[in-house]
Amino acid sequence: MCGFVGYVNEQKVIGNKEKNEINNMLNLIHHRGPDDTGFFKDDHIVFGFKRLSIIDVENGNQPISYENERYWMVFNGEIYNYQELRKTLGNIGYTFQTSSDSETILALFSHKKEEAFSDLRGMFAILIWDKQEQTMYGARDPFGIKPLYYTNGESEHELYFASEKKSLVALENNKSLNKEALHHYLTFQYVPEPLTMTTDTFKIEPGHYFIKKKGEGLIQTKYWEPIFKPSQGNLETSSKQIAQTLEESVNCHMISDVPLGAFLSGGIDSTCIVTLAKKINPAIKTFTVGFEQEGYHELNPVKQTVEALEVENSYYQVSVTEFIEELPKIIWHLDDPVADPAAIPLYFLAREAAKHVKVVLSGEGADELFGGYRIYKEPLSLRPLSTLPDSGKRMMNFILNRVPQKVKGRNYIERGLTPIEKRYIGNAKTFSEADKFKLLSQYQSDYNYEKITTPFYEQIQHLDDITKMQYIDLQTWLRGDILVKADRMTMAHSLELRVPFLDKEVFKVAANLHPTIKVDKSQTKIALRSAMKHIVPAHIVNRAKLGFPVPIRHWLQNELYDWAKNLIMDSQTDYLFKKEEILHLLEQHRKINLAESSIFKSKGDYSRPLWTVLTFMLWHQVFIEKVYEFGTTMEHSK
Repeated sequence: MCGFVGYVNEQKVIGNKEKNEINNMLNLIHHRGPDDTGFFKDDHIVFGFKRLSIIDVENGNQPISYENERYWMVFNGEIYNYQELRKTLGNIGYTFQTSSDSETILALFSHKKEEAFSDLRGMFAILIWDKQEQTMYGARDPFGIKPLYYTNGESEHELYFASEKKSLVALENNKSLNKEALHHYLTFQYVPEPLTMTTDTFKIEPGHYFIKKKGEGLIQTKYWEPIFKPSQGNLETSSKQIAQTLEESVNCHMISDVPLGAFLSGGIDSTCIVTLAKKINPAIKTFTVGFEQEGYHELNPVKQTVEALEVENSYYQVSVTEFIEELPKIIWHLDDPVADPAAIPLYFLAREAAKHVKVVLSGEGADELFGGYRIYKEPLSLRPLSTLPDSGKRMMNFILNRVPQKVKGRNYIERGLTPIEKRYIGNAKTFSEADKFKLLSQYQSDYNYEKITTPFYEQIQHLDDITKMQYIDLQTWLRGDILVKADRMTMAHSLELRVPFLDKEVFKVAANLHPTIKVDKSQTKIALRSAMKHIVPAHIVNRAKLGFPVPIRHWLQNELYDWAKNLIMDSQTDYLFKKEEILHLLEQHRKINLAESSIFKSKGDYSRPLWTVLTFMLWHQVFIEKVYEFGTTMEHSK
């Protein structure tokens, strides 16, 4: 796990000035690799590298070269099948000077060029310079676990690449706000890829590689696609396949030359990982986080799990004071605003884990692969309406248009008559287009959310609605929210996070599951729970998902009310928002009775839209207004 910066200028010979610029950009991501720094400079490219030593600690330094220094590479991530690949390559004559997975990648690339990326099993962002052909290659892993950004320089002949966007934002020519990204952020609560909140800065998308030849533009090619092929299947057979494949994946993900632990919550996903990891390493350490507010921690089920599995556990409780003190720094680490409050406890969890281990396993991806979100039950409850013939739907719409908005059951009928392509845009939907029209000073209808979702739906018209929802979440929510906060919050503390569920072999099994063994009206992740029922502690098998709940809705009424109001007033975002609308939401939220509401929702609860705007405003202060200054010392100016 590491961080890198790359620069190519195909017309100008690069000198010390450019190398110094790369060094300054690299220092901004020192947290990604505090163990070692490396550089490679050719006439037209510079690579800068920060290393977090995990495998072959002594010899795995980068940039690394191969084939008499024809190929040079920087690489962030881990390749879990590198030993098998190394053996195959050795059998056909390739030799190695180190025991690192990075040298294996380069040898494979020397053998197969860009086709090599399809053979890699793991998480990765890669840059490779072919010195002989004067060509840059790069790739990002299938699920988008590792980030890879790029932007043009002052001329069309320059390109910059980086592991984190903050390195590119440091360039003087690259600081303007992307208005389209803001529109989409307000819908999704994150910026959908390949966009970023900064104009002309983009992400290489998951499952893509690129080639940059001299005199030509950057050409991206998709090498992997998450294709679902649900079959009738059998629960018992599928359960066995899941159990075997997941155990093998956890085993692969535990390859490490440094101490390794695991995150543990009260849900089945992390408990699966910890249970399987303990079989390999009985002394594995586990880490848990929560809040003092009742209902916002999972301490009791975690204690039961720890006792049942006999594993060591460290629990950290986050206070509202340190929450708000660290928030600007958290936003800085995220690069772009991500209005998922779960990023904050993850930051503190990673900080505590990093005191004990250098690598952690986590359960991200299980919900998207195996059908874990409660919203995936919706197609089942809506089936009496969604399966009506067209004539029946027209009749119901005729009746619906004459039913007042506040009548109980109207929303159910409306959703049942709405095609899923219009109804479901991913796991989070914050502001509607009508809401954005009221909120934004300059709303632009061209930036409608369907611009993001329609291309994905066009690929999956043949699938059932539950599987369509999984696919949409894989392509949007997982890579735009879940994996962004997972990578940034752990790397903020120089901690490597690995996700055994997001493995190509695990996906092959999950992709074939029939919807009836994923979700029913009473349960989610049916097949996964069945696969793990004889392995994980009994109190976890059927426990409902809670995740990393954060008491934002309570705090915005009390402890964070003044902070929120001051941020709204002080933020220099009047050119973007109608602030009176935001202040009105804050006051309305303050009036609701949370004691009479559930932890998940209540009438008049505006905490999600408020947090989306507040997160953006804080991002604006950090990256646009420069109220805070963060760098390698991590000290702010306020």
